[in-house]
Amino acid sequence: MKYYVIAGEASGDLHGSNLIKELKKLDAEAVFRCWGGYLMEKAAETKLVEHYRNTAFMGFVEVVKNLRTILRFLDECKKDILAYRPDFLILIDYPGFNLRIAQFAKENNLPVYYYISPQIWAWNTGRVHKIKKRVDKLFVILPFEKDFYKEWDFEVDFVGHPLLDAIEYAPISQNFYVQNKLSNQPIIALLPGSRKQEIRKMLPIMLEMVKHFPEYQFVIAGAMDLTFYQSFIRRGTNVKLIYNQTYSLLQRAEVALVTSGTATLETALFGVPQVVCYKGNPLSYALGKRLVKVKYISLVNLILDRPLVKELIQEDFTEQNLLEELRLLFDESYQKKIHKGYQELKTILGSGGASRRTAELILKYGKEVS
Repeated sequence: MKYYVIAGEASGDLHGSNLIKELKKLDAEAVFRCWGGYLMEKAAETKLVEHYRNTAFMGFVEVVKNLRTILRFLDECKKDILAYRPDFLILIDYPGFNLRIAQFAKENNLPVYYYISPQIWAWNTGRVHKIKKRVDKLFVILPFEKDFYKEWDFEVDFVGHPLLDAIEYAPISQNFYVQNKLSNQPIIALLPGSRKQEIRKMLPIMLEMVKHFPEYQFVIAGAMDLTFYQSFIRRGTNVKLIYNQTYSLLQRAEVALVTSGTATLETALFGVPQVVCYKGNPLSYALGKRLVKVKYISLVNLILDRPLVKELIQEDFTEQNLLEELRLLFDESYQKKIHKGYQELKTILGSGGASRRTAELILKYGKEVS
């Protein structure tokens, strides 16, 4: 079978790569063409059509400013899909781009399987109608999403959260400190995001914490090239930068400062106390605040439906506020509360095997319509 897989960010690349691995186990003749990241490229054993770093734009203002580029990528993707003519088009999250591709695919009689639902339950619930028209099968990863779609008369498959698999099988680096030239000091992990625009907003304030905690070493989970980070890191400070080792970092971190996104859930599943941070373009944030209908920005709090981890958003994301919350993370009673909530979170998410279940369902539904 021929598969065309599209993901638009780091988490989609991770989950796409694991799904590709499972599809290859079940389909010995599977071949792939991908828009995504290096994990998908390695799993599919094929060159990427485009890397997500070139196509990811975050926020209303940023999308408008880069609209011409986005439209060019959409046009290139459509032409490439028609030329490849896949048996299965698999879209992973990334709704601004993927829902447009889904519409194009339906117009050209291509089956559309959507893995990891867009968070339309957070805002613009009317997009359910678009999904119902454009998507043949939807595989959701959060427990409450199945009930949400049922209210709109759309049956979806809950497959579990793929992070459970990714974390369970994450390799443990035996020489992590030596390989990364780290000292024996305890680690405070900094996860400032995977896009340049969010790193520019988050990292400078996160790094202000270094002077307040001289007994710790600060380690950044890098997503860009080294030169991009050098302008933020002051010489002589106890800050290290590592790449492609976020899970190894979280396995050893005492606490973490995390930009809102999938990383908040990853940090929780590793049991690391965290402060969730977010600061975006003021206009984009103002527009988003009017549209978004959820109480929290972190997946941890959303899934638990209560404020377990502290969220510092926009004007609240200041050096002083971050310092106060970071100090609180080291309080023993506070840590017990956090760890208890994390255990509850794991129970809600259920068992692993999401990638395998999704691969099985894709092939099952494919046989039904063939």
